[in-house]
Amino acid sequence: MALPLTPDQIQELAGLETCTVANTVEEFHVRLRNEGFCNGTIRCMLPSLPAIAGYAVTAKIRCSVPPTFGHSFNDRTDWWDFILRTPEPRIVVLEDVDTRPGIGAFIGELHGNIIRALGCVGCVTNGAVRNLPAAEKIGLRMFAGSISVSHAFAHLLSFGDPVEIGGLKIRTGDLLHCDTHGVLNVPIEIAAQIPAMAAKSTAGRNRVIEYCRSSGFSIAGLRKMIQELE
Repeated sequence: MALPLTPDQIQELAGLETCTVANTVEEFHVRLRNEGFCNGTIRCMLPSLPAIAGYAVTAKIRCSVPPTFGHSFNDRTDWWDFILRTPEPRIVVLEDVDTRPGIGAFIGELHGNIIRALGCVGCVTNGAVRNLPAAEKIGLRMFAGSISVSHAFAHLLSFGDPVEIGGLKIRTGDLLHCDTHGVLNVPIEIAAQIPAMAAKSTAGRNRVIEYCRSSGFSIAGLRKMIQELE
């Protein structure tokens, strides 16, 4: 795995829209264009909060039945130590392995504050989340398949193993970029180059947009501009 980005590089990356980052990743031709992002089953639950970039910390949970041992999160405080082994900023990624994910929510006000104190800026899950106003208050981004009023029997099964969320396979240490549009896995080997490349690409797209809005717009002129940009 490539070395983590510097704090300044992470901040610069987080300053971009996820769609812009996705477009820029395509220009490096490091993967197919239909790969590397969660599908539409994973939705941004707090669209008023800004984009985030951070390193995934994975775990698997279950909510529909009681745990086979122990009765609360207090029995798995070793997970907190595991979170801290991943560089900041961190994004907790939880795969709900229930047959029907989302019966209960593992991340709510209590766990939201715990992971925020551990340097996590967001949570991604195919299951449910809850206590959205509390999460918004502390700036914890939430991306989930649903919302639940209850934690039901929410408990950890394991952590550190690869997970699959919305069709995207995620490993601990993967670099994620998330905003209102969804969740993107950013190849770490090109991540530092993305802001500069994005600025160049955005400038070209802005030229096309401005031309489309101008009084001198014509299809012939648009074709010429597109050819020049290519």
